[in-house]
Amino acid sequence: MAQFVREVMTAGVAAVRPDASLVEAARLMRDLDIGDVLVAEGDHVIGMLTDRDITLRSVAEGADPAGVSAASACTPDPVCVTPDDSVASAVRLMRTHAVRRLPVVEDDRPLGVVSIGDLAAAQDPGSALAEISLAESNNERS
Repeated sequence: MAQFVREVMTAGVAAVRPDASLVEAARLMRDLDIGDVLVAEGDHVIGMLTDRDITLRSVAEGADPAGVSAASACTPDPVCVTPDDSVASAVRLMRTHAVRRLPVVEDDRPLGVVSIGDLAAAQDPGSALAEISLAESNNERS
């Protein structure tokens, strides 16, 4: 069973600049078949933007996503973990902060993301969430 975040995280970072439009962010998510991107200034993570953020914080409010910046719709200052944090610690943070994804950073540089699906696949591979997450991972590679 995985003990550290580095063993379960999805390595690699999809990021947009704070001034990127939500259309740019959504296209990146579509092209990479992912549901979130980090909002970063250089190597510094300033927020996390999900497809749900775009929908609820912009589109549902009637805003034009082409005119709304990623910084204004993202969750600012996201709770982060390091690759050396324990899986149990990541689970606690997700529960405490009611989030499904945590950026993985080291020395203030983003390295990847760990999701609730990643943790489910590592901790309980036979669970429904793990099976869905594993199926999605396999579909992304095809």
